[in-house]
Amino acid sequence: MHPALQPLLENNRRWADKMTAQNPQHFQTLAKQHTPKYLWIGCSDARMPANELVGLAPGEVFVHRNIANLVNSSDMNVLSVIEYAVQVLKVEHIIVNGHYGCGGVNAALSPQPAPDMVEHWIRPIKKYHSRLRINLKELSDTEISNQLCEVNVIEQVRNICHIPVVQKAWRDGQPLSIHGLIYNIETGRLRDLNTSISDYKTAEAFVLRKIKPL
Repeated sequence: MHPALQPLLENNRRWADKMTAQNPQHFQTLAKQHTPKYLWIGCSDARMPANELVGLAPGEVFVHRNIANLVNSSDMNVLSVIEYAVQVLKVEHIIVNGHYGCGGVNAALSPQPAPDMVEHWIRPIKKYHSRLRINLKELSDTEISNQLCEVNVIEQVRNICHIPVVQKAWRDGQPLSIHGLIYNIETGRLRDLNTSISDYKTAEAFVLRKIKPL
């Protein structure tokens, strides 16, 4: 065993023993069902544990994470996750969760290029910044970063609205809502960006709204 793995496995053993002590049937019950109501699309940042942020147990949130919580039409990973969540798991809510101080967003703002693959990945965020630049002139660097973190979440909500499997779910009358949240690591609080979309008509009317940075 690699020495680095030993503390992790010991932590796992203690956690499993604790969960079993609280409920002897916990893992047997968990193994038999997987019916989450929520798909969480969040950032890969290690400080963003989806279940813990919203106080839900394992099995209650289906989770996908990537750098800067992006939903790109060319990313088969996130598209397959959304398709599975909507068509198979029948989730009722898709949550895009960003966070202030996001490394991917800050890399997009930096004059220095990121590593090659990361630079390619964050290209959409650079485009969002370019479109907003005229409105960001009077803001500090931190305020610009916060504003762009919020806009990035809103843009991903917009992107999800255009995914065929989501539009089909709405046409078929399947309950499905898309939401944008942002997390402040300094306070531990989530904030609703008021971008909830629950039907095709609302999605079509959805426009980018300027939101004040926290």
